[in-house]
Amino acid sequence: MLRAILALLLTLTFLSSASAQSEGMAQPDRSATGGAQTLEDIMARQRGEKIDDSFRRGDTGADAAAALVGQLGTRGGASDPELWRALRFGSADIRTQYGGPAAGVLIQDGGMRWLEFRNGPLKTYGAYLLGITLVLLALFYFIRGKIRIDGEKTGRTIERFKSFERFGHWLLAGSFIILGITGLIVLFGRKVLIPLFGHEAFSPIAIGSKWVHNNVSWAFIIALVMIFAMWVVHNLPHKSDLKWLAQGGGIFSKGKHPPAKKFNAGQKLIFWSVIVLGGSIAASGLSLMFPFDLPMFAVTFEKLNALGLPQLLGLGELRTTLAPHEEMQYAQAWHAIVSFVLIAIVFAHIYIGSVGMEGAYDAMGSGQVEEQWAREHHSLWVEEVKAKEGGVQKDATPAE
Repeated sequence: MLRAILALLLTLTFLSSASAQSEGMAQPDRSATGGAQTLEDIMARQRGEKIDDSFRRGDTGADAAAALVGQLGTRGGASDPELWRALRFGSADIRTQYGGPAAGVLIQDGGMRWLEFRNGPLKTYGAYLLGITLVLLALFYFIRGKIRIDGEKTGRTIERFKSFERFGHWLLAGSFIILGITGLIVLFGRKVLIPLFGHEAFSPIAIGSKWVHNNVSWAFIIALVMIFAMWVVHNLPHKSDLKWLAQGGGIFSKGKHPPAKKFNAGQKLIFWSVIVLGGSIAASGLSLMFPFDLPMFAVTFEKLNALGLPQLLGLGELRTTLAPHEEMQYAQAWHAIVSFVLIAIVFAHIYIGSVGMEGAYDAMGSGQVEEQWAREHHSLWVEEVKAKEGGVQKDATPAE
């Protein structure tokens, strides 16, 4: 009998609570807090319960504290909590000089995390990457030496690249070098150049670097499109690439040169690194040049979450609701990180194309290369050229 009575009481209590929630619970007594929210209000909000904020939604001006106006003046009723409450509910009368997407964001605490990352790990590990790359290339040169032409030179040359191809290459190379230098000045200037030259001297350097960086970027984008259109067909995978990779391109041993087409596997890796990483740098750079107009990362994070990649790496789901400033901070960090990686790769490319290999520079210098050099490093391509010139069968055995 006692259990039945207890069950009935619990049922009545539950029904009463449900009825109160469905019809709207009576407002609690807030006289002790002067009409402000109570501990009960705060606890309910923390539990995720839906509460009625009407008691404080409009309590954001001097009219709500008329008794204070006389002693505090016309602004006496507009306290900081009331201002932030008005901002929270979208009723604050605020104006900004800038009317873009960031106009309504007054505080974005991710800025400090971005600043600490930019001034700490980004600069530190970026500098280490470039420094270690240069040291390894120097060690390789002293250990391996310059890669010479092994066979006897023929005195004959083969056209490797036409003038239009060389123009596209040097436009890309020149613009990338300028962008790299000016980008490093902007990133490291305060820490490196100001102590050397002072603030007054650094100011025009920084302003000029930013102007040059923004405008030369268009040449880089144009050149990127040019080389992709010119060479993408030659940089598709080929079965000879596997042998080239297995032998390390022959650069670690003398006299062994695996067959290769117009571009060997190493050059193909450079090509696709430039296209993919350079394209990503260009995209993030455009996002930075046109702030808040080209957001990239919220939609990217959404697609990554859908693929399950962050979860696979143990990162959980990435946030897909980003403040406009966060988009810019992610874009700047990504722009710098990818640029560091591509600069390190280009260091290796410059080394092989200059002091690292005899005859390599001629390909982009005059466009004509020594035939023996071509046979040693691009034998399959030489056979194709000879076949076009003299009708030799294209499937002839390549010289190695």
